[in-house]
Amino acid sequence: MLNQETVAFKEWAVTVDSLLKGELIFVLRKGGIVEETKHFELSSHQFYLMPAYEHQKEHLLKEPYQGRIAGTMNEWSPDQSHMKLQGYAEVVEDILIHDLEKLHAVSELHIWTEQFAEERLKWKKTQPLHLIVLRVYRLDEPLMTTMQDAYRGCKSWVSIEEHLPERKFVPVLSDEEFRKQYEKLKQALSI
Repeated sequence: MLNQETVAFKEWAVTVDSLLKGELIFVLRKGGIVEETKHFELSSHQFYLMPAYEHQKEHLLKEPYQGRIAGTMNEWSPDQSHMKLQGYAEVVEDILIHDLEKLHAVSELHIWTEQFAEERLKWKKTQPLHLIVLRVYRLDEPLMTTMQDAYRGCKSWVSIEEHLPERKFVPVLSDEEFRKQYEKLKQALSI
């Protein structure tokens, strides 16, 4: 059993889905539009994955991943009373990307178009892009938390105020498969 914190990291629902399927082992983050600190900070090294439904756009995903957003939207409505949590993650490494060369080196390892990844890098030019490597776990049974206003909007981190029942966590990838994907990422970045 992992240490269960009551912190959640918000990310596009389609990205959370890819993380939970083992198709992806990292996220790229500069921060949400309304970050309190005006830039991204890694507030916790362990957190629930909270799907965000705002701002998802099909044309920002590579072709093999297009069409999935509609499926994620089945889980969401503007007046929903609960948020469903199915995943938990531990940060393995926070790699700072400062240039297009490093970003292009990992282009085959993520779900976003090259143009969108570049836009994330160029936004807030003085800040690096965080490539956050995650060890992802699926909850053996989803958690339902009461919807709060704080769960809406464009920010990376939210606190879950209510007590959540304990769940078992099952690694999405075996240790060996995760190691292989992580090594492939490090080779691409020459680190």
